[in-house]
Amino acid sequence: MTERQPAVDGREPAQARKERDRPWLMRTYAGHSTAEASNELYRRNLAKGQTGLSVAFDLPTQTGYDSDHILARGEVGRVGVPIAHLGDMRRLFQDIPLEQMNTSMTINATAMWLLALYQVVAEEQGADITRLQGTTQNDIVKEYLSRGTHVFPPGPSLRLTTDMIAYTVSHIPKWNPINICSYHLQEAGATPVQEIAYAMSTAIAVLDAVRDSGQVPQERMGDVVARMSFFVNAGVRFVEEMCKMRAFGRIWDRITRERYGIEDPKQRRFRYGVQVNSLGLTEAQPENNVQRIVLEMLAVTLSKDARARAVQLPAWNEALGLPRPWDQQWSLRIQQVLAYESDLLEYDDIFEGSKVIEAKVDQLVEAVLAEIDHIQELGGAMAAVESGYLKSQLVASHAERRARIESGQEKIVGVNIFEGTEPNPLTADLDTAIQTVDPAVEARVIASLQHWRDTRYQPPFNHPRPCKALERLKEAAKGTENLMEATLDCARAGVTTGEWAGALREVFGEFRAPTGVSSAPVAVAAEEGSALADVRRKVDATARDLGVGKLRFLVGKPGLDGHSNGAEQIAVRARDAGFEVVYQGIRLTPEQIVDAALAEDVHAVGLSILSGSHARLVPDVLERLRVAGATDIPVIAGGIIPNGDAEQLRDAGVAAVFTPKDFDITGIIGRIVDEIRKANKLDPLEVPA
Repeated sequence: MTERQPAVDGREPAQARKERDRPWLMRTYAGHSTAEASNELYRRNLAKGQTGLSVAFDLPTQTGYDSDHILARGEVGRVGVPIAHLGDMRRLFQDIPLEQMNTSMTINATAMWLLALYQVVAEEQGADITRLQGTTQNDIVKEYLSRGTHVFPPGPSLRLTTDMIAYTVSHIPKWNPINICSYHLQEAGATPVQEIAYAMSTAIAVLDAVRDSGQVPQERMGDVVARMSFFVNAGVRFVEEMCKMRAFGRIWDRITRERYGIEDPKQRRFRYGVQVNSLGLTEAQPENNVQRIVLEMLAVTLSKDARARAVQLPAWNEALGLPRPWDQQWSLRIQQVLAYESDLLEYDDIFEGSKVIEAKVDQLVEAVLAEIDHIQELGGAMAAVESGYLKSQLVASHAERRARIESGQEKIVGVNIFEGTEPNPLTADLDTAIQTVDPAVEARVIASLQHWRDTRYQPPFNHPRPCKALERLKEAAKGTENLMEATLDCARAGVTTGEWAGALREVFGEFRAPTGVSSAPVAVAAEEGSALADVRRKVDATARDLGVGKLRFLVGKPGLDGHSNGAEQIAVRARDAGFEVVYQGIRLTPEQIVDAALAEDVHAVGLSILSGSHARLVPDVLERLRVAGATDIPVIAGGIIPNGDAEQLRDAGVAAVFTPKDFDITGIIGRIVDEIRKANKLDPLEVPA
């Protein structure tokens, strides 16, 4: 017998290699326009090798409004798919067998409602619901802090989550009823320590609520823990991010063992999915986003002991607008190349025994446990939300990060370093470089919704009248019974999203979360000779010229877009530059914004919109100011606004448009002062901005 020789390139023959681990679930976060259009997109993505679905819902669906509600104007089908009733859910998953699918639904305040619709559609397909697999995000705490799609106050919101968890443990045992979501915390400025500590504090609040509700016996708490998953963020500092995931797992194991007495290590396993960081994606030189996405993916795949269970990657052009199917395919192929072409899945954990990694993980664990203890001393995550502590900490961290970018201390290629570039063929035609949503979609969706309301009692569906189901839901909400069965009755009765949420609004009320702006510390000092000191002089001089004590600046968030991070940073910097800032938080109508501008006698209005509804809402504000005779108040727009739309807004009368490429916040504030002077026919100031 001849001795086996190694391959010429030093690698073992293929048949001798270690058996590969199974790849993670590969998803693409997708959904837009209509249920039919999204269904077609899902089936195309599955045919390309995607192994799970990740459903993006539009903002009206996320915030419990029907498509014809006043706050839904301009938002229908923009950032996700509109699902108003059972008929929409049927069309969304037509020809997709739910019993064989693993479906993630990014939904929070209305999570119970969407899960009920999903279950009923699965039943109609003939599925055994005990075999349904997937995840509802259902983490309301981070909505108060960063994403802004909350509806109800913290107490009732926690009850909805508790009821869902108790129901799924008994009826849909393979379902993950909550995805503790630290992803948006990092987007809002969280450091790794804050991201872990706030997520774990949320998990403690949820598990305590389930345990104390009496709906799940103590001997089944292990099943509750085993079905809890996490959804995290991974930034470009991929070594630190990988250490963060190892720390996450270590702390989760400790909390579930010591606080809840879970003995089975399989039930204590830290299970998480990830979308890598969209915050770091740049509008300038967007081709650089591809390598950023790859590095961020490595943070959650390189270490076997801390590897994500599911991964979805953003597309290279998300800072420009809505990605096209081709862009999403590119992101899917990035995952597939790593999983199937590289040898990553052939090895045990390659960082085991590393002194460098262990030291970093130990450091994170120690700091996180101290912060968790502090939050518990404040009364837990819910109390820390209501007091504003968590939000103010995030606003402060984000302000510090922005200050580091502006000063050049934190370098971003193509933004504040290596800004020179060759012409980019990917963005040569910006009108075709992103997906656009037909403005006529909203009218079609509203017409379809009205048709559903008019015909839901008729063949072929013959739904019962929804009023009885809604009354039962309200009675259940007033008492203590689990709300899932009443919600399922509503789904089967043809109730709409707005009707379901409206019934609960009647009982629970609504909640406006603290903004964190007033308590945020100064992030950039106005030292003599600094850019901020120059802008402060411009603000003071303009106030004197206008004969007022202070310039007043209203920062508004029209529509349902809850991404308030940018608006908050503008508000904080304007405050530090000497403005009196009026900021009332998210989810306002154009009418409310104009009423506030007139009542507060402001000198400028800044509108922040990242959902794509700027083309509808900004002109509405302009027209209302014109009708009120307040044409001397300049309107500034900011957000993810394509070039063509920006030109249209300027033509409509917007004084200035800022997008993610405009990272110099102090410079933006200086420009706002210039526009105030121009609107009031004052001479320009020579003080540089």
